[in-house]
Amino acid sequence: MPRATRKKKKRKTPLDRLREICLALPEAEERETWECPTFRVRDKIYAMYVEDEDDRPGIWCKAPPGNQTHLVEADPERFFVPPYVGHKGWIGMHLDRRVTWREVAVVVERSYRLTAPTKLLKGLESVSAVPKRKPRGLGFWKGKVWIADDFGALMPEDIQAAFEERDGGKTR
Repeated sequence: MPRATRKKKKRKTPLDRLREICLALPEAEERETWECPTFRVRDKIYAMYVEDEDDRPGIWCKAPPGNQTHLVEADPERFFVPPYVGHKGWIGMHLDRRVTWREVAVVVERSYRLTAPTKLLKGLESVSAVPKRKPRGLGFWKGKVWIADDFGALMPEDIQAAFEERDGGKTR
């Protein structure tokens, strides 16, 4: 008797996932330039898919001022200054390890917002071509932690004074 065979789902490549995110934006289009897929809005590039010498996939995107330095310093394994456009503030992001596709969507959306005309941005809500995760349950802490009923109440003046290192109106 023949076994029932199940077709394996083809795993999406980083380029396939990036395409879904980029092309979900208004008037976005993909065009190959310099042998790389580029994503554009009204002929202006806002994202590029690249592979480095080691065939490591990545993306280059425009970034707000100061963002490039912050991201590269925070996580140099994941973010980098891309050649050619890095001096203009663009950010590079590796797509091969520890990829959070929601984060990729945020980086792409920021780049799109920096590139697209303001008329296009008026109707654009915050992107999430990537579906939102369900909120986590309490799990381990369920039933073990409680918050006092007066949690939001003001602290007594003498305790507040001690935190702020002031006398609190009392003489010593």
